[in-house]
Amino acid sequence: MATCEVCGNDYEMSFEVHAAGAVHTFDSIECAAQRMAPMCENCGCRILGHGLQADGQFFCCAHCARRKGVSELTDHA
Repeated sequence: MATCEVCGNDYEMSFEVHAAGAVHTFDSIECAAQRMAPMCENCGCRILGHGLQADGQFFCCAHCARRKGVSELTDHA
């Protein structure tokens, strides 16, 4: 068993995520998202799907990007 680095749960079905040269251990997708998913620079929500990125900033949608002065991004349907 391994301990989740977010909640501290020692769980027999924990899993590892290898990203950017580091190894992370989680007991659930929820904990993995809390640690790994970027946050929108405008509204602060976790970006769990296709977000937008400009100049090193992450946004959940084009509306939030525009609110921060980034006008060239558009949402994709």
